Amino acid sequence: MTLALSLGVARAQTDEIQVYDAEIAAPGKFNLTLHSNYTPDGRETPAFPGGIVPDKSFNGVPEWAYGVTKWFEAGLYLPVYSVSRGRGLTFDGLKGRTLFVSPQAADRSFFYGANFEYSYNSKRWDTSRFTSEVRPIIGWHLHPVDLIVNPILDTDYHGFRYVDFAPATRLAYNFSPRWAVGLEEYADFGTFAQFRPMNRQFHQLYGVVDYAGKLLHVEFGVGVGLTSVSDQVTLKLMLSRDLN
Repeated sequence: MTLALSLGVARAQTDEIQVYDAEIAAPGKFNLTLHSNYTPDGRETPAFPGGIVPDKSFNGVPEWAYGVTKWFEAGLYLPVYSVSRGRGLTFDGLKGRTLFVSPQAADRSFFYGANFEYSYNSKRWDTSRFTSEVRPIIGWHLHPVDLIVNPILDTDYHGFRYVDFAPATRLAYNFSPRWAVGLEEYADFGTFAQFRPMNRQFHQLYGVVDYAGKLLHVEFGVGVGLTSVSDQVTLKLMLSRDLN
């Protein structure tokens, strides 16, 4: 996830809108997830000069993952792309990741993990060429309810004071092993050097539906902005399946 560390705008566009639940591919399995999101009603100005205008933009990335062990998954996001007003189709960077989790997280009442992402960005995608994300994963399967928190930290390597705090939270109800509905909240409070006032923070609330089929996992969500600096409507879609 990429962020513009400006005082005027809380968040730049993103390719991935997801709360991590510590579930990973089995050892030896390749997995592909297609992340897509579209903003029919968003901010009319970019998060930074020369950046992508969020309104009417379509952003996405294929996520290629490989299960290394029961507790470690490696991943590659390639290519990060967008289709935006005035630019058309652009390729905006790539990301690698290392994800460490408690094994068999889906079968645990309490689960945890940590994800580390390493990004190479185009100048229209982020103000910094190189950025990273540290995403702790903390969650509970309370059957049939799930509660998951990802207190995300984003950095452009300019020191701890300028680390950005952008937590994501999910509360879901599982109707069956295949179907679930949930609420997800994505926020950006700003950097530790200067948390923004509430009306300048990014907050979006999503209603989501999940279907876990034998061949394909589908997640669809509609997000609404809770503050004036947030995109007012965003649609997200994730399609995921094992490749072997």
